[in-house]
Amino acid sequence: MTSTGNDHQPQTLTKPAFSEKAAAELVDRVFGLKVSWLRPLPSYDDQNFHVCVLRNGEGTEGAQEYVLKITNSQDSREPELIQAQTQAMIFLSAEGFPSATPHLTKDGNIMSLESGDTGPGNQKYTVRLLSYLPGTPVAKIATNAQILYEIGKLAASLDKALTEKFHHPSVKSLHRGQFIWNLANVPLLEQYIYALGQNKHRAVVEQVIEQFKRKVIPKLSGFQACINHGDLNDHNILVEHSGSLESPEYRVSGILDFSDMSCGYYVFEVAIAIMYMMVESRDPLGAGGHVLAGFESVVPLGAEERAALFLLVSGRFAQSLVIAAHTARLYPDNTEYLLVTAKSGWKHLLTMWELGQQAVEEKWFETAQAYTEHGPAPGAAEGQGQEGNKGRE
Repeated sequence: MTSTGNDHQPQTLTKPAFSEKAAAELVDRVFGLKVSWLRPLPSYDDQNFHVCVLRNGEGTEGAQEYVLKITNSQDSREPELIQAQTQAMIFLSAEGFPSATPHLTKDGNIMSLESGDTGPGNQKYTVRLLSYLPGTPVAKIATNAQILYEIGKLAASLDKALTEKFHHPSVKSLHRGQFIWNLANVPLLEQYIYALGQNKHRAVVEQVIEQFKRKVIPKLSGFQACINHGDLNDHNILVEHSGSLESPEYRVSGILDFSDMSCGYYVFEVAIAIMYMMVESRDPLGAGGHVLAGFESVVPLGAEERAALFLLVSGRFAQSLVIAAHTARLYPDNTEYLLVTAKSGWKHLLTMWELGQQAVEEKWFETAQAYTEHGPAPGAAEGQGQEGNKGRE
């Protein structure tokens, strides 16, 4: 899921609405590339196109694929933030992470500010052309223990590299105090819970927020600080597989969407990854332990951080579900994509709260402990199947 900028009021953004023809003309005019074909990609509040260009002007020789990313009007007003995200992608790619890199504009820049052809007023949108990464979104595979462990390991390694080695001047823009998707800002959801109506969903979210304010916020200063990717969800991680179809081994082949980057804490990243991997799992409560084990193989958590995990995962469910409900009211045409997590998200959040913190954490910690005693088991079955994948595009 993408963000809505530093401003924590999602209604202030304008989602781009470029036609395919306008998008193809943009690629030609701004990047000097001739489009062979182009098709829209789903997106939360930006506009993305999968683009194939002819590098030599004609024929399929030298054809290359890109993603044209047109950022919403709100985030486009923060060029330094987009600069930080893009420079982070360039840095991570150089460090060996499967991250996209930008194709420079004709002027030699990593991005360009362009006027929209639709929408109210004279909106400006930041445009980038990013390399297209191969692979299948985790949302479309039957996850197993091996890939969940790898995703946990990736989450920790990525944040560690950014925190310890990424020193671009734009980093200061990642201090996003009121950013609605930063996990520290779960209490900001109070202004959007109207979108849930009056029901048991709202009652649980209110409990999450209340306990979060009481038990997590006072502990934040003791957590290990870092730069968070902030959105390692099941659509933003691409994988390729080897081995047999019966017990495939997966490797991460792409990391997408850096627009939720912000300064936070390592434990935020593992909580976010656990939450989104639960959405895809037949055994949602079991998934968390595999992700945690992978994460802690790189960045071990302290006792206070582990004690906060249950509320952090619950807080991310609340963020995803509440903001999606609010945004779907503003953009009813995009409701199917906006509410994709809600299909199983509410069920998982309610189940977690019915079981309670102790039971859920015991399951996570016991699974993670087994790894420290026996090591990761490549391709190990997690007892997961396809049920989380129905209706996912």
